[in-house]
Amino acid sequence: MDIEKMQEKPPYGMIAILFIGAFVALLNNTLLNVALPTIMVEFDIKPSVVQWLTTGYMLINGILIPASAFFIQKFTNRRLFLTAMVLFTLGTLLAMLAPSFGVLVAARMVQACGSAMMMPLLMNVMLTAFPIERRGTAMGIFGLVMITAPAIGPTLSGWVIEHYTWRTLFGIVLPFSILTLIYAFFKLRNITPNRDMKLDVFSLVLSSVGFGGLLYGFSSAGDPDKGWDSPLVYGTIIIGTIALVTFIVRQLRMDDPMLDFKIYKHPMFALSSAISIVLSIAMFSGMILTPLYVQTIRGISPFHSGLLMLPGAIVMGLMSPITGRLFDKYGARILAIIGLTITVISTFYLSRLGMESGYYYIMWIYTIRMFGISMVMMPVMTNGLNQLPMISNPHGTAMNNTLQQVSGAIGSAILLTIMTKRMESTGAELFAEVQVSGNAPSTAEGLAKLKEQLEAQAMLDGISFSFFISTIVAIVALALSLFMKRVALPTNDKSFTKSEEIEKLAKD
Repeated sequence: MDIEKMQEKPPYGMIAILFIGAFVALLNNTLLNVALPTIMVEFDIKPSVVQWLTTGYMLINGILIPASAFFIQKFTNRRLFLTAMVLFTLGTLLAMLAPSFGVLVAARMVQACGSAMMMPLLMNVMLTAFPIERRGTAMGIFGLVMITAPAIGPTLSGWVIEHYTWRTLFGIVLPFSILTLIYAFFKLRNITPNRDMKLDVFSLVLSSVGFGGLLYGFSSAGDPDKGWDSPLVYGTIIIGTIALVTFIVRQLRMDDPMLDFKIYKHPMFALSSAISIVLSIAMFSGMILTPLYVQTIRGISPFHSGLLMLPGAIVMGLMSPITGRLFDKYGARILAIIGLTITVISTFYLSRLGMESGYYYIMWIYTIRMFGISMVMMPVMTNGLNQLPMISNPHGTAMNNTLQQVSGAIGSAILLTIMTKRMESTGAELFAEVQVSGNAPSTAEGLAKLKEQLEAQAMLDGISFSFFISTIVAIVALALSLFMKRVALPTNDKSFTKSEEIEKLAKD
């Protein structure tokens, strides 16, 4: 199959199959979060144990996504997608029927083995199937999947848990994954280039220990039972850092690396990575701090908390294709500047929320913030990927997905730590002020009520301060966006659109 002819008439039907598979996999990422308390009660386990349902899933993603560049180049997109969907479907079925918590964790990890391949594979297919001047629109549609699926997960999950059991969540996902698998088996064909590559096992081990260690360490830092001073937390971070540095040095010295770090010699890709990392930290903070404020400070139920965030998810989904078209016409710089300005202002307003802030006011500010972020994520990422030659596309997509996972985990852990430390210091100050003033209640009931009020005020101050730090982080991303330039490689450049080394395509 000739790549240039394919780019003139992209295989939309085949891409739709990949989109459905990716949507189901991404929806599954956040679908279980609201159900964790229910699962904890059913299996009689502690919060630190039930978190393995998300931590284990995330660790498998952290291990497999960096290796996706190798798998995408080594195997045909048809074989890779079918394998991923089989694993995901089996994991979903096992999770729905899990007789014990251990089996449920194992099932989630099997699911993760499948879903980890979805996003890098879909992005690589999009980059191959569309010419550079139409990639913005294509990646905008891709952003619709990437943003909307995980965002509607908590709302859907909240509704299901109120009316059914947590097993129903997997029961909803299972038919879609089975139908996608069957349809892909008969309709999916091969379009991505492949090369005869050998897996460097030591690189895979270093990557797994490096990225897995960092993800686990920073994610566990927010666990009240562990914290930053836990040997398990700082130990895994140190080991992960050493393994990651060794992995990077090894990749730079290899002729055929598992994950090519030489792609950072392309300035716009390097800049887009930096902006994406900073923006991921700011975005994940909003997704964690907003529900925390709404449920803990305002006393709103998890379901209505999910509903509050739903308009933001819908706006991001609707804006993604529009942003893609605007990117094709105007480039990423102007979109990033406008979007990040909106993000900075709205994040600052979130840092000014009070004890009595209205439900719809919070929804409005959060939705505006999501609107700003929707103008930045895909255009910045696509602009960077556009500078890479085709042979480097799998490495670029793997790098972007990995960095989003790691930066999101690190940013969330740091911002939650900032919130906790601020909350502790503010709580101590407020309690000291009450004691000095002599207005402390004399009864045990009065003291308990006062303590509850002071804790709520202290948590509000902690959340507000974390949002303020997130505002500064968004300002850093805005400053970086000023240096962006539009990548305009000639579409008739054979070295860019086609490489003799990778032109061996699998036949239908």
